Amino acid sequence: MTPRKIAAFSLGPLLGAALSFVALPATTWIFSTADVGRISMLQVVSNFCTLLCSLGLDQAYVREYHEVADKPALLKTASAPGGALLLLCIAALFIYKPTALSSALFSLDSATVSIWAAVFLVAAYVSRFLSLILRMQERGLAYSASQVLPKLVFLSIIFSYVFFHIEHDFIALVTAQALSTLTVMALFSWNTRTEWLPALKAGIDKEKLISMSRFGMPLILGSLASWGLVAADRLFLRGLSTFEELGIYSVAASIAAGFSIFSGIFSTIWAPTVYKWAADGADLKKIESIIEYMLAAIFFIFILAGSLSWLLQYLLPGMYIQVQYLVTACMISPLLYALSEVTASGIGIARKTAYSMVASLIAVLINVLGNYILIPRFGAAGAAISTAFAFWLFLICRTEFSCRVWQAIPRAKLYGVTGVILTLAICMSLFQNIGRSTWVIIWLATGAIGAFFFGPSLNTAYRLASSVLSSFIRSFARG
Repeated sequence: MTPRKIAAFSLGPLLGAALSFVALPATTWIFSTADVGRISMLQVVSNFCTLLCSLGLDQAYVREYHEVADKPALLKTASAPGGALLLLCIAALFIYKPTALSSALFSLDSATVSIWAAVFLVAAYVSRFLSLILRMQERGLAYSASQVLPKLVFLSIIFSYVFFHIEHDFIALVTAQALSTLTVMALFSWNTRTEWLPALKAGIDKEKLISMSRFGMPLILGSLASWGLVAADRLFLRGLSTFEELGIYSVAASIAAGFSIFSGIFSTIWAPTVYKWAADGADLKKIESIIEYMLAAIFFIFILAGSLSWLLQYLLPGMYIQVQYLVTACMISPLLYALSEVTASGIGIARKTAYSMVASLIAVLINVLGNYILIPRFGAAGAAISTAFAFWLFLICRTEFSCRVWQAIPRAKLYGVTGVILTLAICMSLFQNIGRSTWVIIWLATGAIGAFFFGPSLNTAYRLASSVLSSFIRSFARG
């Protein structure tokens, strides 16, 4: 993938994240904390349904795409079984009880909410497969447009509620979410019509379906483990705490999730790069340099976030005062996951991907246990602590497995620095009563100490930034 195409695919997530930073505060001011918590459950269940009902055939579709001539038939073979399963499950729920979906997810006895939730789940599933077409065709701008438009639709709908004085209840919120997801599906459908329209008439190749199932089914366990790692906190908050606590945690996690955009872009670039290095016989010692720079960047991102998190109190309503103390713990998961992509490069190079699944399973078991113990006592803070610790353990497991199957890397500084970050984030979640100013001082003092340990990396970053800035000034002066 060329830099131009990488930029095209990155544009949508970046703009989408920017719009999310507008939509999130707007949602918290317009809707109740409990309703914000409820809508987060819809996202969790949607991810689970798409993952499970895909039956691993979405990943098999990606694997087979460039090796099959009849691509519409391949699309139908991959998407039809899971789509039928999803529709069958939804139909069974409505036959059993029209309000079953609403009651199970949101503790609301509403057939209307159940209908909108079902629409959301189906639209999300269809969008998953249609998005794969754009990815495989490397149509980055079309993909990016599909990431931005639904955010604009969602913002337009919730602002219209305010303008036209429509009641700000959960039905209004779930309607806005469902319509924005339908917008994604409609845009994907238009951009991929040359593939899915012929797919409607195509037959299902049973032999191909069997071979794709053999490829995709084993991947489901690892994918479910990864889903459990990021969803256990919300599920346990839903079962062991209140929707208000779930809403507070969801807002903190959503703010932190902005960093997952950058980690996703990095992962897109890193995987082909390191595999090319390995194939070309390059000096793989430079991976250690990349780890050092990433560790420094992540460390100072946490210092900045911890020092400035008090600003969130001016963006969010008063009932979300806890968010400023939870956000650093919630940032652990996307940033340490991105770091583990580098420290665990050996797993992919050695083709020992089962170790990644084992690391996910270990981390998710710890997360489940931690949530079960901590949430009843600490609520949203307990969920943040458990997930943060689980992802730190995930980083350690992946790194150790990589060293085992490939080559060892220095790890003392890696574990020490991330351990300090984890400890501060956990303490900030627990000891909220010591005040914002105290935490600002603690984070800044930690940053000053870290500047000593990361001196060479900071010098390199300074020289690079100076060089880029000087080149820009010279170009501007000539122009």
